[in-house]
Amino acid sequence: MPKAKTSLTAVERRAEELDTIAAVLPIERRDELAELLTDHDVETLRHLVNQGMGDNTLRALTSDLAYLEAWGLAATGRSLPWPAPEALLLKFVAHHLWDPQRRETDSDHGMPATVDENLRRQGFLKSVGPHAPSTVRRRLANWSTLTKWRGLDGVFASPALKSAIRLAIRAAPRQRLRKSAKAVTGDVLARLLATCATDSLRDLRDRAILMVAFASGGRRRSEIAGLRREQLTVEPPIPDEGGSPLPSLAIHLGRTKTSSGEQDDVVFLTGRPVDALNAWMVAAKIDSGSVFRAIGRWGTVSRRAIDPQSVNAIIKQRVELAGLERGEFSAHGLRSGYLTEAANRGIPLPEAMEQSRHRSVQQASSYYNSATRREGQASRLLG
Repeated sequence: MPKAKTSLTAVERRAEELDTIAAVLPIERRDELAELLTDHDVETLRHLVNQGMGDNTLRALTSDLAYLEAWGLAATGRSLPWPAPEALLLKFVAHHLWDPQRRETDSDHGMPATVDENLRRQGFLKSVGPHAPSTVRRRLANWSTLTKWRGLDGVFASPALKSAIRLAIRAAPRQRLRKSAKAVTGDVLARLLATCATDSLRDLRDRAILMVAFASGGRRRSEIAGLRREQLTVEPPIPDEGGSPLPSLAIHLGRTKTSSGEQDDVVFLTGRPVDALNAWMVAAKIDSGSVFRAIGRWGTVSRRAIDPQSVNAIIKQRVELAGLERGEFSAHGLRSGYLTEAANRGIPLPEAMEQSRHRSVQQASSYYNSATRREGQASRLLG
């Protein structure tokens, strides 16, 4: 008789179910999420995928859901109840928005040390101090969204919760910081690329990541990590005065953070970034599937895509190799750096926005670093 198939554990079953939506929703730390999320959580995510929600929105929801479940377990010892009672929402605010000065004299103020240590050990908590109000509001908003998608009514609009958030923010003012302290402008990018000078797989991959992410308009790290060979189409070469025609490539972004499901945003690569990308794909033998993949200790290229956090880690590693301050640059610096470099070269903002795919002029212009604006011509009209 054939041997009976061993039944899957609940965690293994959830891991398999998460794998079935990975093509649409690239998920970091799949095995850890399978242990953390409940069956209902995974079913909610599958439902959202089937409803056609944008990939980046789904990633954000998944990330926040994982954090909320981890926090709930650490703070209460149980998975999140659905819908969440008002007392739990107030506890969440109290744990994340607090006054550092009061914490010095009252150890019970803010997030308890045991909860803090638990979240840090799992990698969910990295910064020191209270959370940014925008982060707390976003997680509460996503908590509310997930509650509604389960067909339940929450108390996220309760006067007590609104008052608690308002008072907590007033008691613990926090300066809004840029996602990347400094923009990765052209001169900085050149120093990072100089650290990728060999023909090793790692150098070829990292060089392609840097050049593609920057030249394609400062793509988000999730878009770079999720890039697939099927999104690339070869375009006719671009004539170049006094030289050979430049290779051209189109990247079909599909749904993005700022586009609808019906739109297919397209950006273009020309010249050196195309050469860098092709060199990596040829060396890694990538003719389908994920473009940017992990590389093993012995030089083996994984079949699975790198995750967005890995894109950030790669950039920080190259920053360090270039002799720059690791803490001053991140993957988001490529996005602000693209627009800043475009401004430095006199490229009109609307033209730069066509490549970066920003929809709001106000939002796009906010990526320009204050130092660049301070030294620019716009501040010296009467100079």
